[in-house]
Amino acid sequence: MIAELRRRAYLTAMQVTSWLPRVELPFAAPSRPQLLEAPEPESPADDEPTLQALRESVAPAPTAPPAERPKIEVPKPAVVPRGAKPEKAEKAEATDEKPDTVRPVVAPPPRFALQLLRAGDCALLVELPTGEPLQGRDPAYLLLKDLLRAAGLPDSPQLIGEPVRWPLLVRGTMDQGPQAALEFVQSFVSARLEEQEPCACLWLVGLPAVRFAGEADAEAYNGELQVEGLGAAWALPGLELLMDEPQRKRELWQAMRRVRQRWMSQAQ
Repeated sequence: MIAELRRRAYLTAMQVTSWLPRVELPFAAPSRPQLLEAPEPESPADDEPTLQALRESVAPAPTAPPAERPKIEVPKPAVVPRGAKPEKAEKAEATDEKPDTVRPVVAPPPRFALQLLRAGDCALLVELPTGEPLQGRDPAYLLLKDLLRAAGLPDSPQLIGEPVRWPLLVRGTMDQGPQAALEFVQSFVSARLEEQEPCACLWLVGLPAVRFAGEADAEAYNGELQVEGLGAAWALPGLELLMDEPQRKRELWQAMRRVRQRWMSQAQ
């Protein structure tokens, strides 16, 4: 019994799980018949799939090429040359989006008062310094009388209509800007002159008269103008300006010598 146990220990150490004795062992269990049957030899054709499977299992698997890592591009700051438009501006131009509509700046209505007069063969559109009609003792009216006498015209001019005061309305939706004032003054003077005898020259006394009847500015002072619908005109500084700056009177007298030929020739 001890020899049997030792034999099994040897077999276990040699990793032998199945074995058959060459002779019948005493006190051993009967052998199983299926273990005594000899296995049939396998044909070479049957071995080929087995060998092929064995080779494939032993052969190293083909190595796949390593997957490429995605490249991460770091954006570089763009160098904008001097004078170039910013990127946002270029994108805005490329798109069809229109910028916000900018409302035009509305000029405030001008403020002035004008009086139309008649002295002989000349009509006078005079700026009213105070906004009120000229009075007999006003310094501005006395200066105007001096100018008329020097020009060889009656020194007591006649009023034609009421003074023109602009703006016409304090409130309302009517356009009272510079262009509207120009059109109104020109139409007013033209209509009043048509009611009178033809005049040889229209005096425009003061900047509002020069600007809104003669379509000129202060640079036209002492010069002659040809205004469509009003005829020949003469631009003069305002009466108040002549009193504040007496040196302007010299240029005015010199210009009057040239212009007075317009009405003096008709008087003769």
